[in-house]
Amino acid sequence: MNHTKTFKLASTLFLVIALVLAVFVSGCAEDTDDQQEEQADAITELTFGYQPSTHQIAYMTAREKGWWLEDLEPYGIVSIDDNEFATGAPEMQAMLADKIDVAYVGAAPVIAALANGLDAKIVAAVQIQGSDLVLKTDLPYESPEDLRGLTIATFPAGTIQDTLLRNWLNENGIDPENDVVIKGMGSGPAITALTADEVDAVFLPHPSPTIVESEGIGRSVVSSGEMLQDHACCVVAVSGELIREHPEIVQQIVETHVHATEYNSENLDEAAQIYADAYPDLGLELVNKSLTDWDGSWIADPNLIVNSTVDYAQVQYELGYISAPLTQEDIFDLSFYDALDQ
Repeated sequence: MNHTKTFKLASTLFLVIALVLAVFVSGCAEDTDDQQEEQADAITELTFGYQPSTHQIAYMTAREKGWWLEDLEPYGIVSIDDNEFATGAPEMQAMLADKIDVAYVGAAPVIAALANGLDAKIVAAVQIQGSDLVLKTDLPYESPEDLRGLTIATFPAGTIQDTLLRNWLNENGIDPENDVVIKGMGSGPAITALTADEVDAVFLPHPSPTIVESEGIGRSVVSSGEMLQDHACCVVAVSGELIREHPEIVQQIVETHVHATEYNSENLDEAAQIYADAYPDLGLELVNKSLTDWDGSWIADPNLIVNSTVDYAQVQYELGYISAPLTQEDIFDLSFYDALDQ
């Protein structure tokens, strides 16, 4: 046999084997890198933000029933933490600082935060309406004109209540900057201020209006639904990182939220009890009265609040709270709710 041909054949065979080995080793290395990247990106805990309002009982119900952890464990979540916030403004500050992953919060604070660089989207609705303007019992009220010269306490600038109140006053010929004094504060301080005659009225979410009325220091004169019918209020906002890197977790969060929302609507007495247990100083009777008195409704479908929320963005732009109005695409990710098997 020709030694030259034998040498060439062996060399060729060696090169083929070497290439196969190189591809195999490279593939193994890539698989290892991918596995390491998946492990690095894996998450085991989530932190929720919420507020002490009957608007957000869905979050509390899912927490008390153990649904959050039960539903999310198959996706590697072993711990659910939460932080309570007095209003949406500090809650969104916490989300901007990456301290919470999921927020039960008003739609308006989300808009303000998005305009200031928050990486997040609204993925579900929580409820509509549900706040009241409560005036001191000794003050007359027949129309918005009666509010001229008064001091009103409501949630801080950029929140649902602040945005609604200012827009409603403007629409009724009352300049919110010059014809009234608006003080931003949480529910507790606002009720204290009304009791101490430091303010003349409060515009707050339930159960605060019922608390004020039960103490005999004020009466509800305008509901938020009268200011803007079926207006968006609380929503579920999720961080952009969670949406991009763990969409399966976000899908489950939306499903669990829908489950809790429907459960509360079908079991109103139990929902009231869950809230009363969380805030025992109020008592079950007052919570039940609040849920009877309010004009709010628990919903989960974000499609129902798109127009109202985009309108908030325009109002906040006109108020000078944000530098440019936001679009539906800037604010919402409807895909998770729309993917549900309704």
